[in-house]
Amino acid sequence: MARINLLPWRESARKQREIEFYILLGLAAVGCILFLLYLHMRIGVQIDTQSRRNDFLAGQIALVDKDIGEIKNLEKDKDKLLSRMAIIQQLQTSRSAVVHLAETLVRTLPEGTRFLKIGLQGNAVELVGVADSHGRVSTFMRNLEKSGWVSSPELDEINDNVKEFPGMYWFSLRATYVPNYAPPAAGAGAGSAEL
Repeated sequence: MARINLLPWRESARKQREIEFYILLGLAAVGCILFLLYLHMRIGVQIDTQSRRNDFLAGQIALVDKDIGEIKNLEKDKDKLLSRMAIIQQLQTSRSAVVHLAETLVRTLPEGTRFLKIGLQGNAVELVGVADSHGRVSTFMRNLEKSGWVSSPELDEINDNVKEFPGMYWFSLRATYVPNYAPPAAGAGAGSAEL
C-alpha cells in the first residue's frame, strides 16, 4: 500500500483558507469603512438640508415678528384713533349742551329773578342769582325739574340779608344737566302738559 502524505495538502488548504479569511476580513473592513463614510456623508447632507430649512424658518419668523410688530403699532394707532373718535363724538353730542342749558335756563326763569353766576362742570350745574321772593325761587326750581334738560335741583342757600341786593333774596342752587334728554313729540307732549 502506498503511503500518501496529506499533511502538506492540509497545510496549504489551511493557508489558502487563512488568506481567504484575511481577504474577506479586509473586504468587510473596507465595506464597513465605505458604509460609515456613506452614512457620514448622508448625515452631513441631511444636516446641511436641515440647517438650510432652519435658516429659512428663522428668516420667515423674523419677517412674521416684523409683521407682528407692525400689527401692534397699527393696533396702538387704531386705539388712539378710536379714542380720538370717541372724544370727537362726545364733543359733537355735547356741543349743543351749553345751548340747551342756556335755553332751558332762560325759558324756566320766572319774572323778577336773574342770574349772577352760571357754572357748568361736567354735568353739574351751579346757579347763583337773586329773586324778589322765595316763591320765585321755588317756581324756578319746579320749572327746572319740569324742563327735562335739568334734574334734581337742590337749594344750597337762600339769604335776604345781602347788602349788594337790598330787598332781594340771594340764592345758590345746584342741579344736574341731562345732555341725553329727548323731549317728547309735539302730539304726545300736548296731552301730558295739561296734567
